[in-house]
Amino acid sequence: MACRSSQTGRRELQSAESGSYAFAGATWTPTQRLARIRSPSQCTWLSSIAYSESFHHDFGARPVRIPPLELPPLSEPHLLRLRPTSLRTQDISYLLTGVFRNLYTSEVIGEEVSANLIKARGSEDARHEEFVDQLQQIRDLYKQRLDEVEMLERHIIQARARALAEKERAMHQAKVQVLEPFIKMPPVKTIFRWCVDNELLQKHHLICPDDYYSDTVPFCSAPKGIFDPGYSKPTFSCEQRSVPKKELNKQLACRKTLSQSEDELDFTIASLTWDSSFKAKLRSRESVKKTGSAKNKNWMNHLRAPQRQLERLLLTRMESRSLLFPPKKPALRGKFQNGELEQSCADTPVFLAKPSIGFFTDYKIGLVYEMVISLQNTTSTSRHLRVLPPSTPYFSLGLGMFPGEGGMVAPGMTCQYIVQFFPDCLGDFDDFILVETQSAHTLLIPLQARRPPPVLTLSPVLDCGYCLIGGMKIARFICKNVGFSVGKFCIMPKKSWPPSSFRSVATVGFVEQPPFGILPSVFELAPGQAVFMEILFLPTSLGKAEQTFIIVCDNCQIKELVTTGIGQLVALDLIYISGEKSQPEPGELTDLTAQHFIRFEPENLQATASKLLIIRNATHVELAFHWQIRKPNLRPQMARGSYTMDSITYHPDKETAFSITPQTGVLNPHADHEFMLSFSPHETRDRVHIGVAYGELVFSLDLGNTKHPSYSMDDVIVLEIEVKGSVEPFHVYLEPYALIIPGENYIGINVKKDFKMWNKSKSAIRYAWGKISDGHIIEVEPCMGTIEPNEVEDFELNFTGGVPGPTSQNLMCAIQGSPSPVVLHIEAGFKVPLVGLGRCHKLHEIQNVSQLPATWYMKESRLCLEERHEAASPFDIEPSSGQVQPLGECRVNITLEARRCQRLQTVLELEVVNGAWSYLPVYAEVQEPYAYLQSSQVQVTNLYLGMPAKATITLINGTLLPTRFHWGKLVGLQASFCRAKVSPRHGMLGPSEECQLSLELTTHTQEELRDLALPCNVSGMKEPLVLGISGKPQGLQVAIAISPEDSDSSRELWPGHPERLHLDFGSTVPLRTRVTRQLILTNCSPIQTPFTLKFEYFGSPGISLSQKPSPDMPPALLRTARMRELLAKREQLEFMESMLSHGKGAAFFLHLSQGVLGAHQQLSIDITACANMWGEYWDNLICTAGDLPPAVIPVHMAVVGCPISSQRPTFYTADYFQKEPVIRFGTQMSGGDTVTRALRLNNSSPCGKTLTRETGTHEDREDWLVELLVFYGPPFPPRDQAGNDLLCPETPESSSSFGSPCPSNVSESSHEAAQFAEGSSSASASKIISVVLQEHEGVPSAHLFSISPKQVVVPAGGSSTIHISFTPVVLGPAVLHKVECIGYALGFMSLDDEMERELPGRRRRLQDFAVGPMRLDLHSYVRPAQLSVELDYSGSVEFWQQASDLIPEQPSSGVLSELVTTHHLKLTNTTEIPHHFRLLVSKPFSVSQNGASRSHRAPGPGWKQECEEETGKQLVLYPQENMLVNVSFSLSLELLSYQKLPADQMLPGVAIQQSANGEKEMVFTQNLLLEYTNQTTQVVPLRAVVAVPELQLSTSWVDFGTCFVNQDQVREVYLMNLSSCRSYWAVLTGQQEPDKDPVAFRVSPSSGLLEARLGNAPPTSITLQVSFTARSCKLYKSTLVVEGVLGEKSCTLRLRGEGSYDEKYESPHQL
Repeated sequence: MACRSSQTGRRELQSAESGSYAFAGATWTPTQRLARIRSPSQCTWLSSIAYSESFHHDFGARPVRIPPLELPPLSEPHLLRLRPTSLRTQDISYLLTGVFRNLYTSEVIGEEVSANLIKARGSEDARHEEFVDQLQQIRDLYKQRLDEVEMLERHIIQARARALAEKERAMHQAKVQVLEPFIKMPPVKTIFRWCVDNELLQKHHLICPDDYYSDTVPFCSAPKGIFDPGYSKPTFSCEQRSVPKKELNKQLACRKTLSQSEDELDFTIASLTWDSSFKAKLRSRESVKKTGSAKNKNWMNHLRAPQRQLERLLLTRMESRSLLFPPKKPALRGKFQNGELEQSCADTPVFLAKPSIGFFTDYKIGLVYEMVISLQNTTSTSRHLRVLPPSTPYFSLGLGMFPGEGGMVAPGMTCQYIVQFFPDCLGDFDDFILVETQSAHTLLIPLQARRPPPVLTLSPVLDCGYCLIGGMKIARFICKNVGFSVGKFCIMPKKSWPPSSFRSVATVGFVEQPPFGILPSVFELAPGQAVFMEILFLPTSLGKAEQTFIIVCDNCQIKELVTTGIGQLVALDLIYISGEKSQPEPGELTDLTAQHFIRFEPENLQATASKLLIIRNATHVELAFHWQIRKPNLRPQMARGSYTMDSITYHPDKETAFSITPQTGVLNPHADHEFMLSFSPHETRDRVHIGVAYGELVFSLDLGNTKHPSYSMDDVIVLEIEVKGSVEPFHVYLEPYALIIPGENYIGINVKKDFKMWNKSKSAIRYAWGKISDGHIIEVEPCMGTIEPNEVEDFELNFTGGVPGPTSQNLMCAIQGSPSPVVLHIEAGFKVPLVGLGRCHKLHEIQNVSQLPATWYMKESRLCLEERHEAASPFDIEPSSGQVQPLGECRVNITLEARRCQRLQTVLELEVVNGAWSYLPVYAEVQEPYAYLQSSQVQVTNLYLGMPAKATITLINGTLLPTRFHWGKLVGLQASFCRAKVSPRHGMLGPSEECQLSLELTTHTQEELRDLALPCNVSGMKEPLVLGISGKPQGLQVAIAISPEDSDSSRELWPGHPERLHLDFGSTVPLRTRVTRQLILTNCSPIQTPFTLKFEYFGSPGISLSQKPSPDMPPALLRTARMRELLAKREQLEFMESMLSHGKGAAFFLHLSQGVLGAHQQLSIDITACANMWGEYWDNLICTAGDLPPAVIPVHMAVVGCPISSQRPTFYTADYFQKEPVIRFGTQMSGGDTVTRALRLNNSSPCGKTLTRETGTHEDREDWLVELLVFYGPPFPPRDQAGNDLLCPETPESSSSFGSPCPSNVSESSHEAAQFAEGSSSASASKIISVVLQEHEGVPSAHLFSISPKQVVVPAGGSSTIHISFTPVVLGPAVLHKVECIGYALGFMSLDDEMERELPGRRRRLQDFAVGPMRLDLHSYVRPAQLSVELDYSGSVEFWQQASDLIPEQPSSGVLSELVTTHHLKLTNTTEIPHHFRLLVSKPFSVSQNGASRSHRAPGPGWKQECEEETGKQLVLYPQENMLVNVSFSLSLELLSYQKLPADQMLPGVAIQQSANGEKEMVFTQNLLLEYTNQTTQVVPLRAVVAVPELQLSTSWVDFGTCFVNQDQVREVYLMNLSSCRSYWAVLTGQQEPDKDPVAFRVSPSSGLLEARLGNAPPTSITLQVSFTARSCKLYKSTLVVEGVLGEKSCTLRLRGEGSYDEKYESPHQL
């Protein structure tokens, strides 16, 4: 189908009576599934069905290009598609196939694969399941689209059938009416636009007739008149020329036909509403053709409701109006010039019906309606008539009332008939009455019953919205009757339609069709009335639910109601929690069913903490909720087992510390709601953990208490949140936490003290201080208040002592909400007035507060005297009596005379005459001076000789009386060797005072102090205080520690443990490397002392470490990092050379050799060691400090390495001289000449050495790890220049198997030298057999690498030269790449001087195998002689030729005997060595260097000689250069002749190949050899492919049969060329039988040139005409042979023919 350019929009479904196929309730008859549309041609054919009817009218519609449907993938992939032969085609599938191959041609997922995947679903892979779901959706959509295509195809076919049937009917009617012969021309307009459903086509984006029809659809059908075919109407020319006017007037007759509407054909469209009106209409149309206007309700879809009501009102008035005038006469058909033509009598109506249509309206069931129809005689004569009653039982016709007798109606008179109407329903009824008269035509009076239908405002789709699964939602819709009649309606499920009985489906309550129910199911609505229709939605599954109901009206009209709703699950998301994220701790008790976990920070009692929760309602439903706080079901996370929901019980928490607001409410759809969760602990719970509060917030939905009464559901818990909060005590701190009032205060005096209280809690605190009034009075100001978190408040303590002596009190402060109070500890001391032994005076005042004079007496109480058993009072009161004037005062002096130490407590009585007595308490403490030392013996530590040491002594006053002290001088036997000083020396001690004194003692002896004392005189005491002094003076102490550089080590004291000290520089110190150790001197005493350090033997000479002058170079150059690094290396090298200048091979250098070590000073001294000779060295470091005995520290260093190097050690190579460079010989050609390198060996040591060299190669063998070497005699005896041993020890016969005898080629001088050496060393030779076990290095070998001389003496500080040679190996032919050759050379060192080998106690140097050899790594590459071969194109050396190349453009000039084709070869030397080679090749290939480009040429006279010279010439190609070589192939007729040889005789390098399509090729293969000077060759394959012609005849036998004598017979034979090579052919005629007769067989043409076959095209051919002329009555035989000049295989054609004189064999054209 063609796609629409734009979508016109969705249209409402038409009503049931409109008959549209787009109606939602339409049911298609199940038919067999049409064939799937598989190609674009079928799609175009389907579209042509929709357009075919529109082509009858020239609308000029532009055809729309139809996109082809997607083709299904083929079962077998096409790996290659040929290119179309037409150059105009736009098919590029061959290009896509060639590029993408199987990706374009093979099917990805076929129908069978997808079906198997869908059936076998159930995998655990979520991605696979998602893929299968999407695949199934795509397959369902694909099937749905195919079903829609089939439905559209079927609909268009049916529409075409209806349109065709209607057209045939109209054409048949026109043929009956028109007397002219039928002409094959389009007689009527097409009605295809009315047969096809435009909305259905638009819904599927197809072009419909409404898109190319511009006229509007009429609201009602037009009146039907006389039909005239278009071809029967006369033209203007016809009227003027062909038809005379007179004859036309005579032949004219009035024709009257039934009218037919052009736009309305209701009877051709099957209605979907089977009501009584439809049945009546169907019966009336079958019986007689209806002349009235057809009903068309399309106008109802175009008018608005107010306009529709107005139109209906006007229609009702028009129908009720009586027809006063006769209808107008029908107009004449056609136009004539005279206009005087009269109507024929036969066509004049005899009777006129009034009204012309019997119309009933506003009827009800059960009543009978009557109507009078009058028939008026319109003619001029009396007429008889007969009226046929209606055919349906709903209309009846009564007896007629005539104006006269006999049923005769006079002219102008009328007769009346009563028509009765009996409706059994409120539907539409149609019938008619036939009136038969003497006229040729009958009168038809239509009878119609129309009741205006009720119109409901109910939408066809009732959407109930969203509802939770398991809940119920009631949706209310207003259903109003906006029509003009009352209607009764019944709602039933669609599956119950049509019902067998309405009583069975009409229910009083709900009509149910799960999950929907509708109330009311039966109702009645008058015009303007409305009713609330309630739809109950009870979803049971997730997703959209849809059900279809049928609403039936009592006028037999139906309408579909589609109820939809979406079921949803409760979806609440806790999207935000303020504060930090909470997670349960491992092993923590958690709730079993809680979904979230919230933890509050620890809070104080009565405090409140809050968290903001945001909960999102993810559904489309309003949710009423309420929160519940329950006790959690706790269980550890790790111990959670299986449980059921029935086993879990919930208990409300009535004493919870948690609350949430709002508690209840409604969650709006798709909205976020905030909740405030609060934690306010009011008590600590002893559950699991003390002070931890648990709770569980349960979010329940009150789905039954929503604000919408139409929604109900049981309460359900949808969100559980576990909440946990802990309670911590108040953190209240006092600063200070205890108040200690110093000293002693007098009782009765108020002492004030300030302190602070800090609130470190998380909430404010309310405090209340207590009060103490028992004995003492203690109060705090302020006594109560509030302190905010992290705030402090100042307080003042008021302490009034009431009892003398020390006291300790605890004052309580109550914190609101805290179970324990805050305690302030207070300590104080109170006293009474102190009195020493003597007199103490106090002054006291007496006041008279009355208006009368008072006489008084004061004395001590007698009871107190009796308690002390004293007779006289120690108090002297002056005056003891007197009189005080009114409101006056007097002073009394009270004196106490103390005679002994005591605590006095008494009362003085003040006696007032005729007045109240007063009592004065008196307290007195009588004491004498007393002081003491806290410790009478002091131990002085850290006492050193001559150095002052300090100690602390404490002097305490034991009384409340102040006293003085004074220190004296030292006494004792050791007082003369010591000096003591006390600070302060004298002073005053207050009451109960503790005085800290400093004692400084200096001693001048190291003896232990045992007899030494220091006196102290205290005033008031008879005996002085004595302080004993003791201690052990110490002398000088120095600690020595040795550690590596920049590291710590354990320290050893000296001279305590001198044997533990050892200075070791390491056992593997490399040569010419500085090793530094640190000597740490620590003075552990405060005595300053000098020190000296010295090595015994290997000490380096004096070196100045002062800054040397900078070199003479520009300052800018000195600032560069590179130059600074080089200068530092040079300085380091010069420093080592200075250290080793004494020539001992090793040296130790002290950076600081002497100095002064201060008191408690730690000094680090760097000691540097280096060596230029291997060996093990020992020495002693002597350390002297002050008067201490010298400390001897052993020094050890083992040096490894080889002093002989191929590099001279300079400051440029100071860091790299230990590593020998690799001796590289580069890349050499396989089997080449020996390469020699000269190497100078430098000896940087002070000793001369003999170096013995051995070479070897590496061998990778995992099973060879070590080597066991057995030597007889010295391992490396002295050798001469030829490498022969100079010493040959005599071997006993029994030990002849050990060692090796002297070689036979040793010269005589060598033997003499050996005897001399043996005589001189026989006394010292002790080792005869030596065994060496060493790591496997490789296999000793001298054929690859060799050294000359084998043994060389390198002098001390000098150098010697050796030669190293490399002989390249010969590689095999299978080796194509270069081969790496790795070897090594080991130089074993030996010392000739015995003193250099060992110095007892100082050094020892090993040699030969005991010391590491000098190693040189040898490296080289050997590569085969090979050049890189490059062709100028095509990537290979191949020649492609055709044998026809030997045929020139002008065949008359002859065939070439030889043709040379040349290709260029580029030879490149990519190696580092030159290559000398020769080029060797045999025929038909040749090489040269003269060709400039690739060409096809005929060889010259000296071409062969030139090629032979080039073949044997020696060539050279230097490294990284290239050479262009011409490789030629010579094609000749001789080579083409090889194709005729049998297979067993075919020459080497020649092959014949023939393909299935007949092409034949000769393949020549050879190798181009590059022969190098090392006798190796390189092969370059050469290949030449020559296409040779292949001829074939269409037949090998031609039989002319029996022919008439001397009559020519011709047969055609085709000669074909199957190859891609031209062929120059000729036909040779063989011997004829009988040979005596003239030639009977001839062929034409006899030779020619046959072109080559082009690609995949058919073979080229030529027609050979073979003629036969019988000369006599004989049998003739002959043979024709087709041969080519290029050596093709010949084709044989056998001929046979027989002559006869019988005339029956004569050809007809010869007669």
